[in-house]
Amino acid sequence: MDALAGLLAGPRAQGAFLLRSVFDPPWSVRIQDEAPLTVLAPVRGEVWVTPDGEHEGKDHGENGRAAAVLLRPGDLAITRGPRPYTVADRPGRPPRVVVHPGQRSTTPEGAELCAEMDLGVRAWGDGPAGSTVLLSGTYQLRGEVSGRLLRALPVLLVLPGEEWSSPLIPLLDEEIGRQGPGQEVVLDRLLDLLLSSALRAWFARPEARAPGWYRAQGDPVLGRALELLHTEPAAPWTVAGLAAAVGVSRAALARRFTGCVGEPPMAYLTGLRLALAADLLREPDATLAAVARQVGYGSAFALSAAFKRVNGVSPQQFRGA
Repeated sequence: MDALAGLLAGPRAQGAFLLRSVFDPPWSVRIQDEAPLTVLAPVRGEVWVTPDGEHEGKDHGENGRAAAVLLRPGDLAITRGPRPYTVADRPGRPPRVVVHPGQRSTTPEGAELCAEMDLGVRAWGDGPAGSTVLLSGTYQLRGEVSGRLLRALPVLLVLPGEEWSSPLIPLLDEEIGRQGPGQEVVLDRLLDLLLSSALRAWFARPEARAPGWYRAQGDPVLGRALELLHTEPAAPWTVAGLAAAVGVSRAALARRFTGCVGEPPMAYLTGLRLALAADLLREPDATLAAVARQVGYGSAFALSAAFKRVNGVSPQQFRGA
C-alpha cells in the first residue's frame, strides 16, 4: 500500500450521502453540514461555488470574502469542511435553502424543506426537468487516518473538465438514482474511485503544492519506505531496519526522509500509528489492548501514553468525545 492509498483508506465511504440536486434559476443553497469532504460534479447547467472565508490560491472579492468559482459539466470540485460554502446559479445570490448537519434542509428562517423538495431516490430540488443538475457525494464522518490528507487540501479545489476527465461522473449519474440490493455499497465505491482519481490528478498539478509525503512516493527509496510503513504499520520498525529493507544506510535514509517528507521516519510512523488508533477507537467494541496490538504498541498503557502526549487527551477521553 502506498502513502496515498493508505491515507485514502481514512475517508473510505461508508454510507456516504449521495444526491442528485436539480434546480431552476434563481437558486442558491448554503451548505453548513460540517462534513469533512464533499465531491461536487455538475452534469447539466452551471454552478457557482463560494466558500466562506479564505479561499486558498484564489483572489478575494469585496469584504474579504472568497471569490466564487464557476463549475461547468465535466468539471469537478472537492470542498474541505467544516467551513460552510454556497452553491448557486450566480455569485452573491442570497440562499433560499440551508443544509445543516445530518443533511437536514430548511429555509433561512428555519422551515423544514426535506419533504417538500424530495424528488425520489437520492434526488432533490425544484423538479426533475430543472436546468441545472449537480451531483454531490459527502463523506459524513471524520476519520483520523485522513487528517494528514485533509490538511494537504485547500478549502476548495477545482479540476476543469478540459484538463481532466473521468468516465466515473456519467457512471455515478446513472447509478445514483437506482435502488436495489447492495446499491449503497456500489455508490460508496464509485465515490471512492472518483475521489482517488481526482486527488491523483490534483496533486500532479504544480499549483497543488503537493505535500512532502506525496512527492516522496516518486523517489525509489522513499516511495518503498513509505509503502512498507503503510502496509505494515504494526511491525517493529527502526530506522536501521527500514533502511536495510530499502537498501540504504541508516544515516542516508534519515537524512533523505526528513528532507523530503518534513519529519523523521519514526515520527512519521508514530503519527500514522496514532491516526490508525484514533480511527479504530471509533469502533464501539474495540478494546484499548486490541487497538494497541493492531497499531504496533506493546500494551494499552504504551498506546495511551503516546496518544495523550500527541493528542492532548487519553484514548478514553477521545472515544467519549
